[in-house]
Amino acid sequence: MIAPRAFRVFVLAGLMLLILWSRAQGQGYANLGSDAAGFAVPDRGRQLQFPADHGPHPGFRVEWWYLTANLRTASGEDLGVQWTLFRSALVPEGPAGPGSPGGPGGPEGWKNPHIWMGQAAVTTATSHSYAERLGRGGIGQAGVVTDPFSAWIDDWSLTSADDTLDNLSVTARGTEFSYDLSLQQQGPLILHGENGYSVKSEDGQASFYYSQPAYRVTGTVVLPDGPVEVTGEAWLDREWSSQPLAADQSGWDWFSLRFDSGEKVMGFVLRGERGDFTSGSWITADGATTPLSPAEFIATPVSWSRVAGRDIPTLWQVEIPTRGVSVEVAALNPGAWMGTSFSYWEGPVALSGSHRGTGYLEMTGYGDARSSNPSERK
Repeated sequence: MIAPRAFRVFVLAGLMLLILWSRAQGQGYANLGSDAAGFAVPDRGRQLQFPADHGPHPGFRVEWWYLTANLRTASGEDLGVQWTLFRSALVPEGPAGPGSPGGPGGPEGWKNPHIWMGQAAVTTATSHSYAERLGRGGIGQAGVVTDPFSAWIDDWSLTSADDTLDNLSVTARGTEFSYDLSLQQQGPLILHGENGYSVKSEDGQASFYYSQPAYRVTGTVVLPDGPVEVTGEAWLDREWSSQPLAADQSGWDWFSLRFDSGEKVMGFVLRGERGDFTSGSWITADGATTPLSPAEFIATPVSWSRVAGRDIPTLWQVEIPTRGVSVEVAALNPGAWMGTSFSYWEGPVALSGSHRGTGYLEMTGYGDARSSNPSERK
């Protein structure tokens, strides 16, 4: 009989082998551009349904529950927090919608084909700490349910007292940090793209994508020097698909920007061999949302930092001429590298220029084989 700890090591080793295999076989960042045969694909005419769509969609290959928060301590120091739960299916299974046979996230036990991955981080101006958890579906180690809402992996959790995302509690811990935060929504859910149908390439790849971008946050973050009380604002993204990238798209630059005026912007640049594909959403202070066309959202790298053997653009100029926006987006900590199973850069940013504010920036697909800085490529 295998001892519990040895069994857990065995399971995690198997998961890591599967992840490494997918990296070798896949197309695009994290295998997200490979063929989706057998999996469900987003339907442009489908209307999102809540609370069901807060839960998992086992017919689709990949989805995530992604929280970022811009926080401040009582002494005025800025910091950022991330909490993410990913679900990835190894093989097609079940119907496309939530509530498929076998319960949320597929059948119980080892017949369950889903891998779960949790990632958490705390970023200050001088430090960046992250942690990762891997889990197997069907054995209770990780999952998401909707009544009441609860997303978890091991002892990390994102929970509500009911079936909405209005008021959440979030906890996570790593070797150098932990946090326990309370979130209260200050506005409506936001549907990106065409009523939640978000196109990602000229070829028509797409995802279902919505956000809750207006949380007020209170709570405690524990750093190596001890606990600190924090307040601030948070943004939750929900997205699911089976092939959200085209085969030639190598990664993305994703911005969630919150202006002091109360207006907000979600914008992304998907980098590909045939050029960039951009999209976004303009969100008014009261939550009214307008899609941004590719020509409206312009994000240009200004300066680069050498991070984990890669050149990463950590200072950007973001422009939305139709909205009078021209802002400099600067990383709080240029070294905010997530050295996780699928590595990427993720961290809080400060805004200056036509609008002031805060936000988060995520950048994927910056390899270390050669310089990522176009000005330094030969």
